[in-house]
Amino acid sequence: MVSDAPDTRTRTATRLLKSSAQLSYDPVVHIDWAAPLEPDRLFVPAHRCSLYGTPMWDGLTPGQQVELSKHEVASLASIGIWFETILMQMLVRHAYHRDPTTADIQYAFTEIGDETRHSIMFGKLIKRLHAPYYQPPRHMHWLGAAFKTLSNGPLTFGGTLFVEEILDQLQREAMADESVQPLVRAVNRVHVVEEARHMAYAREENAIAWDQLGPIERRWTQFVLGGVAYYTAVGMVNPRVYAQVGLRPREAYAVAQANPHWRESRKWAARKAVATLDEVGMIGGPGRWLWRKAGLV
Repeated sequence: MVSDAPDTRTRTATRLLKSSAQLSYDPVVHIDWAAPLEPDRLFVPAHRCSLYGTPMWDGLTPGQQVELSKHEVASLASIGIWFETILMQMLVRHAYHRDPTTADIQYAFTEIGDETRHSIMFGKLIKRLHAPYYQPPRHMHWLGAAFKTLSNGPLTFGGTLFVEEILDQLQREAMADESVQPLVRAVNRVHVVEEARHMAYAREENAIAWDQLGPIERRWTQFVLGGVAYYTAVGMVNPRVYAQVGLRPREAYAVAQANPHWRESRKWAARKAVATLDEVGMIGGPGRWLWRKAGLV
């Protein structure tokens, strides 16, 4: 068994357990999945679409812009399911070696329950949008499998902070934007409320776990985390979404990756996670090159 961490861990976990008991959602019940979609409303704010600001975006009709925004939401939901499935496995591994009577491990089990509901919610959203499940490319799929198997504590919680913070920032903005489809705003609201607790837990656990690493493992962790950041950033929008509006996927994907508006959106969404991880010391060594390549630092 791993010994109990400092008292701050217990206090944080106890607070989060109380909050979970007071305010949690069942998306199957609390979201009106039968509500009609509004044909003229975007599914994300226009300036957060990957092609926004490019001649390719201007060449789309308003209907095509709405359709592309819908599939970009489905792509983000697909990434959410993919990563939350990885996270649930990492949390189970984390709890396996620890005392289940402690508040921090009981919160880990609580978070696993939350993530199962979130994955169902994202799956229902994709189906309601009549969009496909945009599974990550094969190389990302197998890298994810390796990551969840080999990750240490800081990779588990640092990776969580990075991915969830990006989704959180995009969803917070969209749920407050009345021009966005009501269904998407409702899904975002549920995720934002519960992920706020998950990120607080991850920050606490990540700081504790990072302090326990030696210099060699820290370098390895920095490099792997840089890979997580890079592949998540460039994979947020699956190239297949562009075919839904008649664009050539490879060409449109290249335009999106070079689009300064989209690169700035990714950097904006990741800014809080980058600041937190950099302050701890997790962005450094050879891994920093991957963060720069992704345009995040």
